[in-house]
Amino acid sequence: MAKPQAQLAEIDPVWSRIRSEAEEAIAAEPLMGGLIHSSVLHHQSFACALAYRLSLKLASDEMPAQILREIIDGAYGAEPELVVSARADLVATYERDPACHRFLQPLLYFKGYQAIQAYRLGHWLWQEGRLDLAYFVQMRVSETFGVDIHPAARIGRGVMIDHAHSVVIGETAVVGDNVSMLHSVTLGGTGKEEQDRHPKIGNGVLIGAGAKVLGNIRIGDCSRIAAGSVVLIDIPACKTVAGVPARIVGEAGCAQPSVSMDQTFKGDERG
Repeated sequence: MAKPQAQLAEIDPVWSRIRSEAEEAIAAEPLMGGLIHSSVLHHQSFACALAYRLSLKLASDEMPAQILREIIDGAYGAEPELVVSARADLVATYERDPACHRFLQPLLYFKGYQAIQAYRLGHWLWQEGRLDLAYFVQMRVSETFGVDIHPAARIGRGVMIDHAHSVVIGETAVVGDNVSMLHSVTLGGTGKEEQDRHPKIGNGVLIGAGAKVLGNIRIGDCSRIAAGSVVLIDIPACKTVAGVPARIVGEAGCAQPSVSMDQTFKGDERG
């Protein structure tokens, strides 16, 4: 027997808040009622709502939304971690993005958030050996959101991609937990190597707009990469790097750069 909506809301406070915000949004703007009802209030859980939203975003003439919805529902049923990560990413976006005022916004409107969740679907398919479906999802994420993440890349929880234009993450890249990056970031290779060739980004790292991190290098936990930098060497933990090519210009300046989102540099931070 299905649990009533009130009981489901009590179990999942994130979903409860999203539903409450959805009702408030309809009251404030009734013309949004159809979209918000179909995307949020019609569903019994956060996982159902997210699956519905992603299926619509990724659908095309080649792959209808109904088939994609079945694929996503199957993925969420088989691997609950996908939904756990989606909640963590949503809360991270709300806490770090000053333009995000409600939990409802990433689910409905923010392409960076939606692109990460679609990547997570593609990564699950890749791990299951369903490579062509994974490549299809990668293609649709690139076409729809302007974000190109190889389905084999590994990305942790609590990740925020702000604005998300022209983000590229390569096949052997690894991104830790609680990482924040802005638009036009590339985690790429340096040539035609076929083995482990992409960066490994530690936990709590902040990557500024337009930064390029290239090659099989390691970026230490809680470091900052300044906007427009080109990083070609390993970076220790808790440092700030800037320039082309990038060099260490000081300490990170705070314990959690990816959470504070502070991209300024002060002379007294120099190591």
